[in-house]
Amino acid sequence: MRGDRDAPLVVEYGDYECPYCAKTDGLLAGVRVRRVFRHFPVVSKHPRARVLACAAEAAGLQGSYWEFHDSLYADQGRIDDPHLWERVRELGLDLDRFEADRRSEAVAERVERDFRSGLRAGVVTTPTLFVDGQAHAGVPSEELLQSFLR
Repeated sequence: MRGDRDAPLVVEYGDYECPYCAKTDGLLAGVRVRRVFRHFPVVSKHPRARVLACAAEAAGLQGSYWEFHDSLYADQGRIDDPHLWERVRELGLDLDRFEADRRSEAVAERVERDFRSGLRAGVVTTPTLFVDGQAHAGVPSEELLQSFLR
């Protein structure tokens, strides 16, 4: 979770290869919200989505989830393993631990748990945002973004 405790809560289901999720990430960075990110890798369209979700969780185990998250959305064209390792080094993380963690059953289960929770909530596309229990599929509208400013 990131953001101001008193800000509106947004639960976001996203995929690190999804260009619409990257756009949404940038839009949400510009408004005052408290964000929870849940993984919803759409591997049929984005073959590395699950790998990237596991990588973000592995970075999180070393205290750098949001920094890694931000780096993935900032440069979606560089998502193969050597680029992930470069990000790990830039963040000052332990690469051997990162690799072990991202390939672990515990991390895979964490990502799968998010995905299943999305299915139960009715998520069918990314991004999907939940605000006050209501689903908003796709890039958030200007109206929705403005509602966070009130």
